[in-house]
Amino acid sequence: MSLFHPNFEENLLPYDGVLHYKHDLIASKESGDLFQNLLAETPWESDEIVLFGKRHVTKRKVAFYAEQEIIYNYSKVSKHPLAWTPELLKLKKLVEQSSGEIFNSCLLNLYHDGEEGMSWHSDNEKELGPRPVIASISLGAERKFSWKHKVSKERFSLVLNAGSLLLMQGEMQKHWLHALPKTKKIKDARINLSFRLIQA
Repeated sequence: MSLFHPNFEENLLPYDGVLHYKHDLIASKESGDLFQNLLAETPWESDEIVLFGKRHVTKRKVAFYAEQEIIYNYSKVSKHPLAWTPELLKLKKLVEQSSGEIFNSCLLNLYHDGEEGMSWHSDNEKELGPRPVIASISLGAERKFSWKHKVSKERFSLVLNAGSLLLMQGEMQKHWLHALPKTKKIKDARINLSFRLIQA
């Protein structure tokens, strides 16, 4: 399958991977309604990660949805799935139609304000396969999202607006780190929906 889909702009990466961005996947009012529904109805839980042998509970909250036999392991923690809701299945279909890809899970992240973020990392867990495809919808507050090449250290950033879709493909997770930088300027919440294909 071609890595370029006509609904997206050209590849934004200079090398070593594929990155597409669609700023208007979801219209403004629908995006706002969706944000409020997910904020109120999702059974959010604090995330737990293991760093240097110690377990940490994050302020950021998460929810993981997938087919019931799928378990997602990251940061030495196993996520057991919630059952798909009709709203999330509708979003999954929209993302699949827009990207030309197939997904079987969705990790939701809730950042209450700009002081909650994500440090440099790659989504390179073995169950995502050697060339992961990750489609990410942003809702709520606009936030800067950053990338850094693992060897050259080249960096660049995008501001992800509400209703946008980010598609990371190819060799990107092998060669690039990404992060959601913290900032005291953002006082509002952001929800990120990250669709993935987890392999058995």
